[in-house]
Amino acid sequence: MILKTTALQKRLWIIFFIVPALLFVVIFILLPLFFSLYNSFFIWHQLQRGAFAGLANFKKLFFTEPYRERLLNALKHNGIWFCYTMLIQNGLGLLFGYALSKKIAGTAVFKRVFFIPVLFSIVAVGFLWSMYLKNDGLVNSFLNLIGLSSYQRAWLGDEHTALLAVIITNIWRWVGFPSLVFLAAIDSIDQSCLEAAYIDGVSERCLFWRIILPLIVPALTVITVLTVIGSLNVFEQIYIMTDLGGGPDYSTDTIGTLFYRTAFGSVDTGNPEIGIGSAISVVIYVVTLAISMFSMLVGKAKEIRL
Repeated sequence: MILKTTALQKRLWIIFFIVPALLFVVIFILLPLFFSLYNSFFIWHQLQRGAFAGLANFKKLFFTEPYRERLLNALKHNGIWFCYTMLIQNGLGLLFGYALSKKIAGTAVFKRVFFIPVLFSIVAVGFLWSMYLKNDGLVNSFLNLIGLSSYQRAWLGDEHTALLAVIITNIWRWVGFPSLVFLAAIDSIDQSCLEAAYIDGVSERCLFWRIILPLIVPALTVITVLTVIGSLNVFEQIYIMTDLGGGPDYSTDTIGTLFYRTAFGSVDTGNPEIGIGSAISVVIYVVTLAISMFSMLVGKAKEIRL
């Protein structure tokens, strides 16, 4: 009887801790997703739902201008964001994490320095860097100081540099996160394995590429999936540093800003088009899910081979 009571209590405690999390997921993730999909099947007149339209909103989004052009342009920028973030941010994160794992002088200080920007408000970061990147901002003043005045420009006002400027700002803010994740992954490697490699005369380069990197594949997979999700949900940084129009000339437009602008103020008329906006949100979810699942499967396959 006591054993039965204990088992029942254990189940009740499990339910007690799981149910709030499940409710959170259902209310704030699954229900909005369901209603977005539902709303995408209807014609909307301003904020009033009209007749059932089937896949008409998706057809309009993928095959009618300017929606098709704007969608492809936004997805291209999300792809560029992912590539730069994956290569520069996560590459630097791996480098910093590896360097910190060597217990260099000041490691404890560097850990905090790298992670401090992650704690900053995205609004504050975006506002400050938009000030730094102005014509008379800190960046151009520094270039002038070191004799590189020919490189001065309106970084956020030039369609060739605006997106890159925003991406670099985002990298500066987030590079500390993968740094600490990779540091934790490297520190979790069995030290006897590394010591055996050193005894056998393995070079530092070979040790990193042949032993350490394969053993931290799970961390790489997690960081890759988070990078995919973050790159496809870019909104605040663009909104703060440029505008919802993805200026200049849509050079910083992403699928997140396109969704907001379409759902709450149409590409053409300035009127809300909730049906097409809902279709865009479904596209965001499907693309995010597909790429995330692919990344996890690739990471899992590498783990199995190891």
